[in-house]
Amino acid sequence: MRQVVLDTETTGLEPELNHRVIEIGCVELLNRRATGRTFHRYLNPEREIEDGALAVHGISRTDLDGQPRFADIAEELLAFLSGAELVIHNAAFDVAFLDAELARLPGEPRQVASVCQVLDTLALARELHPGQRNSLDALCKRYGVDNSARELHGALLDARILADVYLAMTGGQSALPLAEHEPARAPDGTRPARVLVRAAVPLPVPAASAEELQAHEAMLALITKVSGGRCLWANQARDASGARLEQAPEPQRSSA
Repeated sequence: MRQVVLDTETTGLEPELNHRVIEIGCVELLNRRATGRTFHRYLNPEREIEDGALAVHGISRTDLDGQPRFADIAEELLAFLSGAELVIHNAAFDVAFLDAELARLPGEPRQVASVCQVLDTLALARELHPGQRNSLDALCKRYGVDNSARELHGALLDARILADVYLAMTGGQSALPLAEHEPARAPDGTRPARVLVRAAVPLPVPAASAEELQAHEAMLALITKVSGGRCLWANQARDASGARLEQAPEPQRSSA
């Protein structure tokens, strides 16, 4: 199975406000092993960079003078991504920016989903760790991934860190050949979910001793007494062999 871990840096947060991609970093995984192949480009956004974005990644507008435009590298990028499963943290953000860049190109409109599938590690982390912080830095701390070089965000650095986090988060079993045979695509182009089948492990089921059963029945009798006969466990108790125990008698109530 071929996967590409991807990250971008941008001029701002909203592609609908004409913010642009200024850096793309990709790391290739094949059967959960890094191949050493990467795709990394800085891009001329043809517009200014917002101060908030500059504080995050530290890439200034002058740093990008002389860099190619997205249109110049689009076909090379699509060829690198084609057929892979993209692994992205907060995928909606990066995919929206890439789709906006693709929409600016001449010819038939294209989208990321037309060339590859997308796996969102933020959504995956929220399923695994509900109610907890699931930023990339938080996941690095949780899974023991070294992010000490991450003083500022950088697309290729973040893609490399995310690759380590993803492998740790999904089991860390980078040597397992999980996809020797790709499942067939459905008519709509999707593939069925892979199911991990684990061998059944027999679990020991210890039986209560005679002394423990006697102590249990004594406790049920006490609860029955103080609750006025409303102990459901006493009324539904079974002995260790599964036979029905005699129900506790209803307490006598005075006619007063």
